Amino acid sequence: QVHLVESGGGLVQAGASLRLSCAASGGSFNMYNMAWFRQTSGKEREVVAAINRSGSATYYGDSVKGRFTIFRDNPKNTLYLEMNSLNVEDTAVYRCAARVSAGLAVTPELYSFWGQGTQVAVSS
Repeated sequence: QVHLVESGGGLVQAGASLRLSCAASGGSFNMYNMAWFRQTSGKEREVVAAINRSGSATYYGDSVKGRFTIFRDNPKNTLYLEMNSLNVEDTAVYRCAARVSAGLAVTPELYSFWGQGTQVAVSS
């Protein structure tokens, strides 16, 4: 069973950049397909980006395409989310998630393991 811990969130101004990290432990990180989700109060979790085990395939939500990049470092057991050109609508709690089953997935119900999340707040 993998344990996930996010870091890197914070308060930034619109237009800034942030890099989120998700450190994995307790499992074979390269066996998991990974994703970043985000959620604000009163809204459902929204997939931000997903990546396969090797990092050779990725998926991005429409609202972040061209601004965010998901990547992973398997030897370091770490998942990343590089976020550029942040805007107020990106404000949310960002959580990383892991699933063992093959393939990219964009619905949260398909992920078995979750981190606690890191808050990203973007001011105008």
